[in-house]
This record gives sequence, C-alpha cells and structure tokens, in this order.
Amino acid sequence: MANKFSSQLLGPSLSAGSPQDLSLESTLWDLPLYEFQVNSSCKTIAVAEIFEEHPLVPGVVLLEAGEFAGMISRSQLLEYFLKSQGPELFLHLPLKVLYSYARVEILLLAETTTILTAAPKALRRSRQLQSEPIVVQIDSQSYRLLDPHALNIAYWQIRGIETQVRYERAQTQMLQSEKMASLGRLVNGVAHEILDPVGFIWGNLTYITDYSKNLMELLSVYDAHCTEPPPEIARLKEEIDYDFLQNDFLRTVASIKSGAERLSKLATSLQNFCHIDDIYPKPTDLHANIDSIVLLLKSRLTKEIQVVKNYGNLPPVPCYAGQLNQVFMNILTNAIDTLINEAVAQELAKEFKGERVRDFARQPQIAITTQVCCPEPATDLDTLHVRWISICIADNGPGLSPSKYKKIIESFSTQKRALKETSLAVCYQIVRGKHGGAFRMRSELGSGTQFEILLPLA
Repeated sequence: MANKFSSQLLGPSLSAGSPQDLSLESTLWDLPLYEFQVNSSCKTIAVAEIFEEHPLVPGVVLLEAGEFAGMISRSQLLEYFLKSQGPELFLHLPLKVLYSYARVEILLLAETTTILTAAPKALRRSRQLQSEPIVVQIDSQSYRLLDPHALNIAYWQIRGIETQVRYERAQTQMLQSEKMASLGRLVNGVAHEILDPVGFIWGNLTYITDYSKNLMELLSVYDAHCTEPPPEIARLKEEIDYDFLQNDFLRTVASIKSGAERLSKLATSLQNFCHIDDIYPKPTDLHANIDSIVLLLKSRLTKEIQVVKNYGNLPPVPCYAGQLNQVFMNILTNAIDTLINEAVAQELAKEFKGERVRDFARQPQIAITTQVCCPEPATDLDTLHVRWISICIADNGPGLSPSKYKKIIESFSTQKRALKETSLAVCYQIVRGKHGGAFRMRSELGSGTQFEILLPLA
C-alpha cells in the first residue's frame, strides 16, 4: 500500500532558482521554489505518502476546478495526524475536508515580488505562522511554495550586500569629496596665478593707452609741420604702412584690453566656482555666482541659445556658495543639453525623414529670474521663514514625458537616491538638506522645464 495512492499523483519538483548572484532587485522567482499542487478532492493519504517520500517538501497547493483553493503545510498535516484518532478521521478523506479544519491565513505573493519586500511581510505574520510556507503565484493556474527559511537566508544575504554597497559608496563619496576639494584648491591656485600677470597687464594697459594716444598726437603734429619729410623718413613710413598703423594701433590696444578683461573675468569665475565652503554659510551675491557659471558655460552656449537674466534686487544671501554653484551648474547644463539635443533631433528629422518634428516658436532660450518673495505656505517650506529668495531657471525646450518626470521626482527620495544618485538628486539634497530650502520642478511635453530654488532669508 506504500505507493498505491502516491503513484496516482505527479510528484513534487524543485526549481533551482536563478544562477546569478542575488542583488537588491532579486525577486522570489530567483529563489528555489517547490511545485506541488493537487486537486482538493485528492485523498489525504496520497499526499501523506508524497510527504513521506520527499521530506523537504514544505506543503501542498490545493486547486478547485483549476483555481487556487488553499494550501496545507507539512506541519499542519502532521499536527492533525498526531491528534487522537486523527489518522482514522482524515487519512482516507479528501484534502478539502482536512483543509476546512486546518485553514490558516495564507501569505500569497506574486513571483515578481522582490525579496526585500517579501521577507518583512513574512516576518510580520503571527508566531504560529512563521514556519508556514509562502505561496508564490506564477500565473493564473500555477502556484509554487517557498520555504520561509530560504527566504530569510536570502534576505539577510541581500542585506549584507546592501550594507557592503553602502559602505563602499560612502568610501567612494569620501574619496570623491576629497578629490573635488583638492581639485578646487588646485584650480583656485591656478586662477590666482592667472590673475597676477593679468593684473600687471591690466594695470599697465591704462598707461599704454595714454602713451599711445600722446605718441599719435605727436606724430600728427610732426606731419602737420613737416610737409616735406626727408627721403629716409618717407621710405620708412612706406615700409611700415604708416597710415594703416596709425589707424589700427589704438584698436589693437583696445583689443588687448578686452582680452585681458575677459581673462580676468574667467579667472574670477573659476575662483568663485571652486569656492571652498567654510563650516558656516556666508553672505553671497548670488547674481555674481550665476554670472560666473554662465561665463564658464559660454563655450557650450551656441549662438542660437539665448540666456535672459531677469534679476531682482537681492540682498546678500547666507549660503554655502560652492555647493549652490554646483546646483546652478547642473541645472544650466541640463537645460543646455536639452536645447542642443532638440535642435539636433529636428535637423536629423528634417534631413533624413523630410519632416519637421517641432519648430521653436521663438529662439531657444534659458530664462533666469530672481526675486524676494513670500510664497504661500507649503509642505516643502519651513513656516518659520516668511521671506524667501527665489531663483527660477526655465528653458523653452520640448519638456518631459509624464514617465520621465515621475522618475526624476522619485530620484529625490532617500531610497532612490541611495540606489542611483543623479545630478538633480544632488541638487535637491543640497537645497533641501544643506540650506533648508525648497527645490521644485515643473515640466510638461511641449512646455519646457522649469526649476525653482527657494532659499530662506533670515
């Protein structure tokens, strides 16, 4: 009688799980799963014989007309067999009869559920159900069983991996911060070394301009009073093209002065951008910082992209200037990339497809608006502050689709930022976490993208 009934059933099988190492995104499908499902009208003795032959099978899934009807675990079956007259009462009856007595709360999860999500749900069950297997739904008619011990082992393995990843990321961030600080000090030193000779040039250009004007006037007087110069002077004037030299000399000096001025502004912008923040925030001219960033990005600003500055009257704002410079740099870089990519996409579509995807109704533009404001109370604002500094950076590009916009907003959360730190997530952290401000983003397809930075004004 040993296999009389069990031979009528399809024996259980165990899937090996994913051959790849577990990760933070691993799901229940990546774990070993037992496949053992029978009709609820099956005799209890047949399942008992299967359990005897396969001691590691944690339970059996019951089906009724192909639909999920329940689950009986090995421990439940053993518990009822140990009761007085249990084998005589249930052994030769259908499983659904035993299940009507042994029914307990079942944890049913989809195969796509991540291990990090499933393990806490399993641990939140009552103490009596901690050892009960978890039912994993593969599709509408296929269910498998997961041993809770295997789930717990996988969960703690992933937690160990996560801890290691966080430790390595923290180490990398520390090294990166030290590298950036060293680079900032290096660039600041280079900018200072540039400013020294530029200062000499700039300081002497004023005298050179005056001297050259005086010499030109002197030569003009000579020409006026010496109408018939000696042949040697006439020959020399012809060789050096005296008339052109007289007209171009002052323009050359002015050009040198303009180049020295630009070089001085560039070196100053580098110093501002590489500003090493102190322990405490310092009053800063935000307009000067923004102008410095725009100057540094001038090489990427094509002639088609127009930068419009609508500056209000801002007082010096206490802040960490170096970190805010990084925020302005990230936002402006994203805006420039968006406008350039849109222009390139239109040119390609026009050239290869013979169609126009979208024409700018106006010139590609980045608008920077600053003002002192008193915004309406909101969840992202500290109610202790009444006056705020608003810096709004908007482009008239193609905008973002709802799915892309949602992903960017989700990246601002602590959990998403830990998994993948984007440039905009860094901006959010600097504004919110470091300055106690608000970082808002608005974007729609066809309406461009706008970022608003709100900083508290004491």
